[in-house]
Amino acid sequence: MVHSSLLKLSTGGDGEIVDLTHGVASIVSASGARQGIVTIAAVGSTVAVTTMEYEPGGVRDLAGLLERLIPCEGEYAHNALNHDTNAHAHLRAALIGPSETLPITGGRPALGTWQQVVLLDFDDRPRSRTVHVHVVA
Repeated sequence: MVHSSLLKLSTGGDGEIVDLTHGVASIVSASGARQGIVTIAAVGSTVAVTTMEYEPGGVRDLAGLLERLIPCEGEYAHNALNHDTNAHAHLRAALIGPSETLPITGGRPALGTWQQVVLLDFDDRPRSRTVHVHVVA
């Protein structure tokens, strides 16, 4: 059995981190799957999906880490070649990746007590985002 659904959201960009956990859990519940896997995949080259403890300190720490690793300001070939300003967004998204796959146990995504599924929008402007959620049981 495969059950597919979409999460659609608007973000402010600039590294905004959005908790997707409730939406993913709702889709898993609607699928009726008790055991299996759920894949969460964001569409776009400046957006990523991962898991983390979604709380203000963790969010600030992750944003700070990414700024140290891949600063917004810098000499980027992408920006020079395309007269653009979001090379850092493409690089950050490539580093983290566009998707996560989680086990489903007891009809719920298998997440730890302090673990949430999050979308990270790295683009330098507001965006409409689509996230595909596929349940395989």
